[in-house]
Amino acid sequence: MADSRQRVIIKVKIPRSLLSTLINEALEYLEDIIDRHEISEEGVEGAIEYFAKEYNRQDDAQMKVSVQILQRVYEAFQGGDGKSHGESDFLDPDEHLKFINAHDMPLWNWSNEKGTFERQGFCTPYDVGFCRFSYYGNAKPYEHYQADRATERPFLSFHTAFARPSTKQLLGRAGHRFLLFGMLSHNKEGKLRLEDEEGSVELDFSQLDQPSEGLFSEGCFALVEGDYTEDETLVVIAIGHPPCESRDSARQIFGHIDFLGCGAATLQEDAQLAARMQTDMPELRFFVLSNVWLDKPDTLLGLRKMLDNCVENSFIPKVIVLCGNFSSRGIAQGNATEIRRYQDNFDALADLLASYPVVTRYAHVVLVPGPLDLTVNSVTPRKPLMSSFVSRLKSRIPNIHFGSNPCRIKFCDQEIVIFREDLMARMLRNLVGVKPDVRNDDLKRYVGGSPSVESHRSLMLYGPKLVQSLLDQSHLAPLTYDIQPTLSDFDHALRLYPLPTAVVLADKYDRFQMTYEGCHVFNPGSFLGNAFGFSAYIPSRRDSEECVLGADANED
Repeated sequence: MADSRQRVIIKVKIPRSLLSTLINEALEYLEDIIDRHEISEEGVEGAIEYFAKEYNRQDDAQMKVSVQILQRVYEAFQGGDGKSHGESDFLDPDEHLKFINAHDMPLWNWSNEKGTFERQGFCTPYDVGFCRFSYYGNAKPYEHYQADRATERPFLSFHTAFARPSTKQLLGRAGHRFLLFGMLSHNKEGKLRLEDEEGSVELDFSQLDQPSEGLFSEGCFALVEGDYTEDETLVVIAIGHPPCESRDSARQIFGHIDFLGCGAATLQEDAQLAARMQTDMPELRFFVLSNVWLDKPDTLLGLRKMLDNCVENSFIPKVIVLCGNFSSRGIAQGNATEIRRYQDNFDALADLLASYPVVTRYAHVVLVPGPLDLTVNSVTPRKPLMSSFVSRLKSRIPNIHFGSNPCRIKFCDQEIVIFREDLMARMLRNLVGVKPDVRNDDLKRYVGGSPSVESHRSLMLYGPKLVQSLLDQSHLAPLTYDIQPTLSDFDHALRLYPLPTAVVLADKYDRFQMTYEGCHVFNPGSFLGNAFGFSAYIPSRRDSEECVLGADANED
């Protein structure tokens, strides 16, 4: 009986790949609790599952199960009513919906010594000087930022294929072939190199005829295979992104870690939520709009048309995400007239939304700033819109959320990342090595913001390449600081490990969607012109669909 009970405990507590971490003392402790409370054999699995859920919510929960933490959890149980939480007849979406800003996410760094993630300190503006980093971010040394990004995915540490030499070990070994892993960058002479923590080596792409899958820009981490020459150059014969690890694989190992800071759930609990979502909320939608130019009168007409359709069809989305830019042009600093007009536009948005109480009572509205919007800081991750501009929205809309850029939504077992950045142009503009076949004239027209039909057809090929590159890199902005300025102390908020369920890449580029390694990525396109297009994300299907209001949106 004891052996079968142990098998149940191990099955519920941790995935098979970590069986050895449940040490004998922890097993004995759990068995003692089961015997003490005379739990029947049929009730063991449910009791241990409930125990595991509370254990995984502890901030210091470890992969090697700690008896001390188990004791703390048990004592907390003793202080409660001892009753389990039964499921309601219907899943309430609001109880499982959380909004997480980038600056609120806890920092978890990978520890090679312990073979797991360790949570680092976090502080508010009042704690500056007493903890690792400040609320607004400090200038972390470049080598620390590089090391953090290079090791943020433990898959590279686990996989034997990555027991690779460093650049330092190339010295004196000319004529040999090597597989190296490092970051693509330029040296002071402007020559492309591969850089790791121990040094760098110059790269020669003359023998690489075909571009590899994905996009390679300065700041990307790459696996590079090549021949080391007498002139201390690596002649590249193959280059690729690090392999992508699916969300399910990562969750099997690190499901107990609360990466978002809003409470971790067990794998079994996530599976139950996912199953109930299929039955209870098959038609639930999240609307996502981008480039909502409030300074254009047609935009408010388009929003009104969208809300009218929702009311007339009794089909109200649970979340409406409005991404900037909220103005068609940048606001000049110190220009009082433009700033006042900018605020008036948000006031007009508040009045419009408030005129649909049946929508605002049910739906959550999220505003995410774009590159041209006014926020406290101008680098990534950007703070939410300044309070002085959105005071009427706060007072009139009950379920209003002002997101950072990027921000995240946790819904049941899913994680949705929202990032508003013109990333396609930035990546294409900073490609290194062998570049894809895109005509310079088309690229210039796109980067300038007015893609032609020809450039649209050409660049549509690079939506999938962009998606693959970001997910393989496990980062929203795999670029150097000078290309994509980033608050280094909050760089972890740009990580894509474990892979989210969905990523919104809101870009001025046209709409696209694809699913890669189980992660659904889509660009909703711009809410402009006669069509007023946007996207609807369907959590029950983990997919998105295109929505077009039509040319009559501008009719009064």
